[in-house]
Amino acid sequence: IPRLPVIGNGDLFSYKDYEKKVLGNPDLVPCAMIGRGALIKPWLPTEIKEKRVWDISSSERLDMLKDFVKFGLEHWGSDQQGVNNCRRFLLEWLSFLHRYIPVGLLEVAEQPMNHRPPEHMCGRNDLETLMLSPHCSDWIRISEMLLGPVHDGFKFEPKHKAKGYSTNR
Repeated sequence: IPRLPVIGNGDLFSYKDYEKKVLGNPDLVPCAMIGRGALIKPWLPTEIKEKRVWDISSSERLDMLKDFVKFGLEHWGSDQQGVNNCRRFLLEWLSFLHRYIPVGLLEVAEQPMNHRPPEHMCGRNDLETLMLSPHCSDWIRISEMLLGPVHDGFKFEPKHKAKGYSTNR
């Protein structure tokens, strides 16, 4: 019987997870699918490749958001419809991205995948504090920094059913 390659997935959130769950399992091909971990930490493939923990700053994360917006506007266009599409996808992404707790603020050695920042956690600067917020209104503020103001009465609620966000201030 020929041996079939098996690719593992699920709950990879750091290089140590990859090392333990993928490289530590001789039955798996040394590669993995990264889903939710990459939504929360889009730099995760770099961490795995470089075999390190990356304490990424809020300004570096903002640069990633700027790139996302640039690519989104190139794809959907810079008219109002394009801006609306870009904002919607940006806000969906921020509903995952806010779960990242910077390494320098952690009380434990590594952040578990399902660990959320405490409700009123303060970052190392105002931007980091805003990025840690579980409130949709703060994600909208971040989107306004990149795409301009939203129209009166604009509301956003993530499509996923996770309870990791709050619509209240």
